[in-house]
Amino acid sequence: MTKMRIKLQDIMNSFRTILLGFFALILIGAGLLCLPAASANHQSVPFLNALFTSTSAACVTGLVVYDTATQWSLFGKTVILVLIQIGGLGVVTAFIATMLLTGKRIGLLQRIAMQDAVSAPQLGGIVRFTAFFLKATVAFEATGALLLLPVFVKDFGFLKGLGYAVFHSISAFCNAGFDLMGVRGPFSSLTSYASHPWVNFVICALIIVGGAGFLTWGDLLANKFRYKSLRLQTKLILVSTAILLAVPFVYFFFLEFTNTPLKDRILISWFQTVTPRTAGFNTADYSSMHEASLLLTIMLMMIGGAPGSTAGGMKLTTVAVIVLSARTYMKGRENTNFARRRIETDAIHNAYTLFVLYLVLLLCGTFILSFAEDLPVLPVMFECASALGTVGLTTGITPGLSALSRVVLICFMYIGRVGGLTLTYAMVSLTKKETSKMPVEKLTVG
Repeated sequence: MTKMRIKLQDIMNSFRTILLGFFALILIGAGLLCLPAASANHQSVPFLNALFTSTSAACVTGLVVYDTATQWSLFGKTVILVLIQIGGLGVVTAFIATMLLTGKRIGLLQRIAMQDAVSAPQLGGIVRFTAFFLKATVAFEATGALLLLPVFVKDFGFLKGLGYAVFHSISAFCNAGFDLMGVRGPFSSLTSYASHPWVNFVICALIIVGGAGFLTWGDLLANKFRYKSLRLQTKLILVSTAILLAVPFVYFFFLEFTNTPLKDRILISWFQTVTPRTAGFNTADYSSMHEASLLLTIMLMMIGGAPGSTAGGMKLTTVAVIVLSARTYMKGRENTNFARRRIETDAIHNAYTLFVLYLVLLLCGTFILSFAEDLPVLPVMFECASALGTVGLTTGITPGLSALSRVVLICFMYIGRVGGLTLTYAMVSLTKKETSKMPVEKLTVG
């Protein structure tokens, strides 16, 4: 019995492995970024600023207190890139990858941790899936770098252009949003390429591919892109992605960037539609946008990408399940269905739990930052949503925030990357089954 209990506890605590892994990665990154060699001026930066940068990179967010291109040396930029790559893959995936490369045996507990880390539906075949995950990551990032290479070599020379192509390809695929374009203007992101179709296409493609998740791509490849044969989760992700790409594009094109030439208007509208899910690059100035556009972007940032992807947020499936279940209840039906499949009750409960958790965190963070910084609510909420959704978009207020506000954003980036439910489950050692039920009493709501 004791043996069985220990095994069950170890299974539940695979979530703690994820939490501790990211925590250790962030601390190691902060320590390295504090070194004088990490800064371009060879002077140590304050630990809190290094911690903020390390958290943002490891949690693939992109919020920064320093301009990445001008503040950090080659060593510092390399540290940030490694943090982005490990953070995008996930610390457990990176650990399993090391074990695969060194030929070490992968035990049951490592397999369970990997399953939880990538939100895989089953434990069987998890090692094969990890190998596919790693090979596909290398393939997509290498392809992205090759496609960006001609543009950046032309603009920055061969060696620097090669480094820029690799950096931005990894950053885009991992949905990190870190850039090296500060050489053209501090915190300028990709605004200098706003009217460049090729850069827009490659970066957006990498963001979408990374944000869709390898479970989705694996299912698509296994079923040869036949929609009817796909798993329910893949269908939900594809439909949700299509809606969340079409609707915001129409809004931005017809209501936000109306004074922009047609070609640029299409590119800028498309880029600002894709990047909140959850990449963090921008080709437009968010501080000059309408409040309605900021609110729409906040919603997109909170939704995020697919489970098991490099994107953050509540996840597409969470919002899709909430919308479908609400529609079901409004129609007076008992079961929530989609694509001729019934959605399990646990998934609906988890979706509502996650939604409430993220909403409470967003409101609490907005209240704290707005009060502490004496700033309007909407820009503060935008920054909090950006951190919690691990996006990295900003209206420009992050570098000027106080220590307290930076700590709040650090916590939000960490929670957003490991996931709200992971954090909740890690605090519970074992779920005790209820042996009795309380009496039912009618309650009126609404």
